[in-house]
Amino acid sequence: MNLSQRLETVIESQTLAMTKMAREMKEKGMDIISLSIGEPDFNTPQNICDAAYSAMNAGQTHYTPVSGTLEFRKAISDKLKNENQLDFGPNQIIVSNGAKQSLLNAVLAILNPGDEVLLPAPFWVSYPSMVTYAGGTIVPLDGLPENNYKVTAAQLESAITNKTKLIMFSSPCNPSGSVMSESELSAWVEVLERHPHVFVISDEIYEKINYSGKHISIAKYPSMKNRVAVVNGLSKGYAMTGWRIGYMAGPEDLVKACDKIQGLMTSGANSVAQAAGIEALNGKQDSVLEMKVIFETRRNLMFQKLNEIVGLKNINPDGAFYHFPDVSSFLGKSYNGNKINTSDELCLFLLEVAGVSIVAGTPFGSPNCVRLSYATSEEMIIESVERIGKALSLLN
Repeated sequence: MNLSQRLETVIESQTLAMTKMAREMKEKGMDIISLSIGEPDFNTPQNICDAAYSAMNAGQTHYTPVSGTLEFRKAISDKLKNENQLDFGPNQIIVSNGAKQSLLNAVLAILNPGDEVLLPAPFWVSYPSMVTYAGGTIVPLDGLPENNYKVTAAQLESAITNKTKLIMFSSPCNPSGSVMSESELSAWVEVLERHPHVFVISDEIYEKINYSGKHISIAKYPSMKNRVAVVNGLSKGYAMTGWRIGYMAGPEDLVKACDKIQGLMTSGANSVAQAAGIEALNGKQDSVLEMKVIFETRRNLMFQKLNEIVGLKNINPDGAFYHFPDVSSFLGKSYNGNKINTSDELCLFLLEVAGVSIVAGTPFGSPNCVRLSYATSEEMIIESVERIGKALSLLN
């Protein structure tokens, strides 16, 4: 069949590819530990599930407005105001089938062919494909290890041209776990004030998993009003990945444009999941805090274990649930006569020899690194890192 050339712009997520490969190997009876998927291993808190049951029993099982139910958008508006000091009314919010759809909606609504998009690297694997699909041109900016993989204001300034339309970034960052501080965001804002033609998509999906202090959004700065789309959701902080609920808050014109795009693609998000989302945002937050404490303990444990591997260079991240070590000292080495030249090849080697699935840094824009998720038990963290260390010691 002669399929659309448009498919050539869509790159399969390396995270999903590695997760699929690990799952298939497990199904064949192989002993595989997967550290590749970005998903909390906790079940959704009971109060949220109870709210879903109540919604179903009350007959809330019908189509929802494309932008989301008014009640849920009000809850999001209140959350943004009370927790983030952001003033977005319900008419400036759209609910989507996961934050990924929110991001793609915004990219499609903003970009024209040839527009340049600044992507601070490391970046989430799906950003480049989204930009390319919309006809944009990717301009990566390399965050350096000595700056916790964060891009400086000077780097930002030097990359902006008259073709720059957008900058997309996440904080806390997937994959590095780095968190933009208030002083760093202020420095970015000073640059952006000199370039009012540049719009910002701020991906804040890991907001609740922040070990460095209070989350700061770039949208809080008065000079950035109507220049930022804040994307968030319930998947990571509330362990609600399967519920597929994300949202975007931004200028009303952009929200209307996203409503138009989403109406074409999927229409409104799940009615029961939105009712559960109201409880997630308005209900007790004890479970969120408990999960963060457990994640922080796991982070420290994995950091300790990774530091025992000679040649691995790692930074203890301030957020999310990933470690992103530099593995460049192992590239160029061989196993059984086969040379390993890239982090992609190294990940395949670790999957085959150690039985551990992790993700190469190449699709994140950092080819010398690999991403390991610590959204798993302490026992699995210890076992998996020990397996990795033994496998790496076989390289020569």
